[in-house]
Amino acid sequence: MNSLNLKIIYRFLGLTAILNGIFMFIAVPFSMYNKEAATYGILNAGIVTVFLGLILYFFNKPTSTNIQKKEGYLIVTLGWLILSTTGMLPYLFSGAIPNITDAFFETLSGYSTTGSSILSDIEGMPKGILFWRSATHWIGGMGIIVLTIAILPLLGIGGMQLFMAEAPGPSTDKLHPRISDTAKRLWLIYVTLTFSEFFLLKFAGMSWFDAINHAMSTMSTGGFSTKNESLAHYNSMPMVQYIVIAFMFIAGTNFVLTYFALKGKIRKIFQSEEFKYYFFGTLFVATIIAVIILFYQDPNLTTTVAHPKVYGEIESAIRHALFQVISVITTTGFVTADFTMWSFLATSIFFSLFFVGGSAGSTSGGVKIVRHIVMLKSSFLEFKKALHPNAIIPVRYDNKPVNHTIVFNIISFFIIYMLIFVVSSVILTFLGLDFISALGAASSSLGNIGPAIGSVSPVDNYAHLSDAAKWFCAFLMLIGRLELFTVLILFSPFFWRKN
Repeated sequence: MNSLNLKIIYRFLGLTAILNGIFMFIAVPFSMYNKEAATYGILNAGIVTVFLGLILYFFNKPTSTNIQKKEGYLIVTLGWLILSTTGMLPYLFSGAIPNITDAFFETLSGYSTTGSSILSDIEGMPKGILFWRSATHWIGGMGIIVLTIAILPLLGIGGMQLFMAEAPGPSTDKLHPRISDTAKRLWLIYVTLTFSEFFLLKFAGMSWFDAINHAMSTMSTGGFSTKNESLAHYNSMPMVQYIVIAFMFIAGTNFVLTYFALKGKIRKIFQSEEFKYYFFGTLFVATIIAVIILFYQDPNLTTTVAHPKVYGEIESAIRHALFQVISVITTTGFVTADFTMWSFLATSIFFSLFFVGGSAGSTSGGVKIVRHIVMLKSSFLEFKKALHPNAIIPVRYDNKPVNHTIVFNIISFFIIYMLIFVVSSVILTFLGLDFISALGAASSSLGNIGPAIGSVSPVDNYAHLSDAAKWFCAFLMLIGRLELFTVLILFSPFFWRKN
């Protein structure tokens, strides 16, 4: 392979910064409407970001527009760093988050759709900043890389390598033969669902500002809320929570299946093996266990101190259990209650759900359900091979044999994922966290979940972490969002060798 095409990398990063700056300008009217001092900070941040992007874009005209895999990995990883570095400027320029470490943590948590926060008084933040905070979720949810792929044909640049680096899962289903058209369809679905949830939440009683923010956070499976208590603020408005439950579930579903659903091809959805595990595993197994725990525990246990509601009521038990289960599995991170207060059994169950993840091809993070399916099937096949050592029995998924390379890739991914989790937990204890909190912060950051256990539980935040711990968690969020290999491959010596 030839040397890296640096100009195409810089040009793409410039385009990413320009788009990011344009999104910042969208936050300005919210701040102006409320006559906030943060208006000029957000505006100046947008100007600086666009200016930086224009310099990178116009001063780097490549002789070749062909993107190889190496450039693809670099563009995606550096693109997310550019997003996070420029995305923290509204916080810094407005004075909302004056500390660089905290601003970067909050920003990367937004773009990676993790939802971990260092803010203690969210409702006291300027409206323009809150909108920008939710917008970072929405941008990162589908991936601004995919958005840019839709624009690349106008520049004469192909995007297949970028799509593969952005979505390096076991398979990449395409809605259309041309990758740019796939990106456009994905974003059309994304925008349509976001506005649909916005109107439903507004109809259910949310203010228009809260509705648009929660819609962006839900569809991105992010979890940033405009309320200090997250969705527990709406415990007296069950319809709001049911709407969020429905859209969290949709956001955690493969967007290709969502496309089929919108086209009326319902049969294709239930033919998907991953969806059947996701649907029945979420609604019937984990939720039923959580409901039983809630329904038969101490009836005086309340959802929050501010909004007491007896869990002994069956509707309340089902709603809160379903909400928490789907929120964790889809890695959204919204909460209506502190599940760590339910019981030790409930805490252990939810902690195990941290390692499940949503569907491949969704905006959720985590390991992904399809990987668990393939690993389980591969493990069971080993029993058969022990009895019939000469038999050739392939792993089958959706009634089709799975290539051995894909099986090995999935197993390798899971081993590396768990290894990183273990090592990260040890490192976080060294950086000042107690053992339980270290386990929670490591699993939550790597899986892009948000609330965890210990001192980073659903009623706490990450403000008390040391600066070193925050930077380390931010690194875990990045590699988790890009599914490990995209980032980690950059640290391998053979990546930089010239072939």
